[in-house]
Amino acid sequence: MELHDVLEARRSIRAYQPGKPVERETLNQLLAAAQQAPTWKNSQTGRYYVVVSPEKLAEIRETCLPARNAQNCADASALIITAFETKRSGFTRDGEPENELGDHWGVYDLGLQTENLLLKAAELGLGTLVMGIRDSEALRTHLNIPDSQEIVAVISVGYSAVRPEKPKRKAVEDIAVYF
Repeated sequence: MELHDVLEARRSIRAYQPGKPVERETLNQLLAAAQQAPTWKNSQTGRYYVVVSPEKLAEIRETCLPARNAQNCADASALIITAFETKRSGFTRDGEPENELGDHWGVYDLGLQTENLLLKAAELGLGTLVMGIRDSEALRTHLNIPDSQEIVAVISVGYSAVRPEKPKRKAVEDIAVYF
């Protein structure tokens, strides 16, 4: 599949085919694609917590997600919780920020990695949904995520049960300024 086709095919999916698991090897392909993204000084601070067991999926949906997001990922085969190691991306070796963004650079790097993951999922025929409304402290507790990491999102992964229409995108003229 050409990159243009993947970009056009990717959608946010809120309904998945129940009982159709995504194989671990396929999930590993998503994570490997994420790892190919550039990061500040090759710091590679992204971390991924992959929930696949039915019991743990139910636990995370019930205790870490608001009702709407829990419903949106009810039949997803996997949840990938994204996080990054703080005080590394955008920082000097002695822990001082190298610009005014500080840890926001870690979020930027993780965003680049997330986009790679989403595009790889689309290429492989999988649906995904990035959810930013979640209980990060509950996720930290249930998944033993260290305090040194900032939790950013929960991504549901599975085989889509729907084919949503493509949302309208702004024209380049509306978002870019040339000088």
